[in-house]
Amino acid sequence: METKTARFTVLMDPRKKQAFETLCASQDLTPSQVVRQLIREYLDAHNVSFSDENAVNNPQVKR
Repeated sequence: METKTARFTVLMDPRKKQAFETLCASQDLTPSQVVRQLIREYLDAHNVSFSDENAVNNPQVKR
C-alpha cells in the first residue's frame, strides 16, 4: 500500500456519484479503494510503471 497520499478531486453528476457509492458499499469497498484500483489497472494497461520513489515526479514507461 502507498505510504504517502495526495488528494484527487473529481467532479461528476450527483446521481452517478450516489450510484457509485451505493455499489461500492454493497461490495464492502470504499469509493477510494475502487478508484485506486482503477488507476492501477489503467496505468498497467498503458504500460506505465511506478514506485514509491518516482510515482509523482517521474513515471517510467515500461519497455
